[in-house]
Amino acid sequence: MANELNSLFFFGRPLGPLYGLIMKFRELLYTKQVFKQENPGAPVISVGNLVLGGTGKTPTVIHLAQMLQAAGLKPAVISRGYGGKSKATVNVVSDGKSILMDATSAGDEPILIAQSLVGVPVVTGKKRIFPARYAVDHLGANIILLDDGFQHMAVSRDINLVLFDASALAGNSRIFPGGPLREPVAALKRTSAFLITGQNKENKKRSDLFGALLQERFPEIPLYVSVLSESIVVDQAENRVNVTGIKDAYAFCAIAQPDRVQSTLSDLGINLVGSKAYQDHSPYDQQVITALCSQATEKKARCLITTAKDFVKIKEYHFTLPLFVLQIKQQPESAFNDYILKNIPCKR
Repeated sequence: MANELNSLFFFGRPLGPLYGLIMKFRELLYTKQVFKQENPGAPVISVGNLVLGGTGKTPTVIHLAQMLQAAGLKPAVISRGYGGKSKATVNVVSDGKSILMDATSAGDEPILIAQSLVGVPVVTGKKRIFPARYAVDHLGANIILLDDGFQHMAVSRDINLVLFDASALAGNSRIFPGGPLREPVAALKRTSAFLITGQNKENKKRSDLFGALLQERFPEIPLYVSVLSESIVVDQAENRVNVTGIKDAYAFCAIAQPDRVQSTLSDLGINLVGSKAYQDHSPYDQQVITALCSQATEKKARCLITTAKDFVKIKEYHFTLPLFVLQIKQQPESAFNDYILKNIPCKR
């Protein structure tokens, strides 16, 4: 998959400046209020990124929701529901009490967020102002967490977070399709705070240098770090298992950065006999799972292992090998929590 992206970026490089101009013009239209930003009726914290692919937005949204709950607020998570088949204007994935949709209709990330949070509504829709207003008007939310919202400028926000993955950072720093940037670097002026996610001992030096460059270029914008605090493996009943008992595993996933899964499993001491990476958000069905089990068996695998994001889509399918799930936890520094609580214009 990395080779495919590198080929795309190589051949797409001449088009990058054109795409960058389009995104700059779009931003200008919002700045000049030709395109209106709408307020959902509650403060908004947007969690987004400049770079294509995974930057730890989902665990950050979950962390923020739990922190805001602990502070006495009533957050709701609003997402586009990418990969979900439902095309309704407002999709209530969870009302905060029950999960009302499945991963096929809602998308994998909204279901994972809903399963991870108790008492927090999760609502999706392409035009996110409508699910945001629904959460405020009908589900009692008094603060909105806008998932993947940096480029979704149609919704006004009070805190505009931009995340960078500590391993991927900004890639080749070129604009799509010549690189992974969704917008020119100058778009970061809209940011309230930066969060570098997934920092560990292997990537710390490089990510610290990248953070220093960000602060040099944007000295007025605070920067925080989230570290990989724990990586565990659970069974299908979500009971933690001892990784020393996992032998000859075959890994599979449909996430933006599959190499990270293999690296994490290797760090845990799990021997992989093979792996399969599908396109991010790809759906599964029994035929895919059966073929996957056959491939793993051919590699002499004793078990399968996947991610929590993938697991929400495959619970009902039949596996001919034991299935385990990798769960990765991140912990932002305490100063990040203090920044959020200090800057939200919300009564508690």
